[in-house]
Amino acid sequence: MLTQIKNPDYPIFFGDAAEALEGFLKDQYFSKLFILVDDNTGVHCLPRMAALPALRNAEVIHIPSGELHKNIQTCQEIWSALIRYQADRKALLINLGGGVIGDMGGFAASTFKRGIRFLQIPTTLLSQVDASVGGKLGIDFMGVKNSIGVFQNPETVIIDPAFLQTLPAREIRSGFAEMLKHSLIRDKAQWDILTRVHPETPEAWREQIAASVAIKQAIVAEDPLEKGIRKALNFGHTLGHALESYFLESPQPLLHGEAIAAGMVLETLLSEKLGLLSAAARDSIFVEIARLYPLPAVPTSAYPVLLDYMYQDKKNEQQRINCSLLDGLGSIKIDCTPDEDLIRAALDQYNQLISLV
Repeated sequence: MLTQIKNPDYPIFFGDAAEALEGFLKDQYFSKLFILVDDNTGVHCLPRMAALPALRNAEVIHIPSGELHKNIQTCQEIWSALIRYQADRKALLINLGGGVIGDMGGFAASTFKRGIRFLQIPTTLLSQVDASVGGKLGIDFMGVKNSIGVFQNPETVIIDPAFLQTLPAREIRSGFAEMLKHSLIRDKAQWDILTRVHPETPEAWREQIAASVAIKQAIVAEDPLEKGIRKALNFGHTLGHALESYFLESPQPLLHGEAIAAGMVLETLLSEKLGLLSAAARDSIFVEIARLYPLPAVPTSAYPVLLDYMYQDKKNEQQRINCSLLDGLGSIKIDCTPDEDLIRAALDQYNQLISLV
């Protein structure tokens, strides 16, 4: 059964993706349909959609999977395919995949011939609860995550929990980190629910996906262009993105959610150090995240590299590192600017804590 999540800008459907897409296309005109997939979704997800009569003549664009390919070179491949297949401005690009597909496919569509329409069918938990909603699109550049991009809403977002069956446990756990983030910044009751389950048993928390999406959508509706409260959604991301970039080309790269889990621990420590959060709340957050995620140690030699990445963060103003930090469970304070010494102290404390787990 399809349900719709309230959203004033574009419909967000929750349920069977084929049914939702068929209903959306039925009353629409597009000169040509394109489906963007990667190595994984082309095999595991596309067959569920390809049988739709409306997609019989759609062109499929394949790109490599993974964050390493979220760059201008892969965008050029997408644009080249659109030109090769003679896409005009009335074409539609269907992004079938995780956060990389959604971010990069939406960016490619929004810039091709000054913009063609696109829709998102997120297939990972991470993209379903976070990346596909809110109209933020982009690519990584010179090692800095999402440093080139635009704001542009999709025609619709279709969230089908059945796609989660195609994911390994590690990917599920990665997406669950964003659900934890949403609860920490806005809904303590949901935090209490999520900490009573385990990410690898989705049948126990699947109904919380829609609740998590609703939290993000409500914040985005208040501040679509991230001038104020939408920055709350960056909790865990200033330090988390730096960790993700640092480990990306290491022998053990982190998935996005794994990096954000570590970033949430670090930014929780910063919250306590700045007097925003109690020690008891800090400890409870650390215990729950450490229970669910293998938190990586951060060598002191990496501190300068991490700080360099933080200084490149797009939220910064006047050369000050900008974070959104907790001032309670379910409550957030935006535009916090910890100095380098405080960040180093948080990294030291983080390493001490994880050594005890």
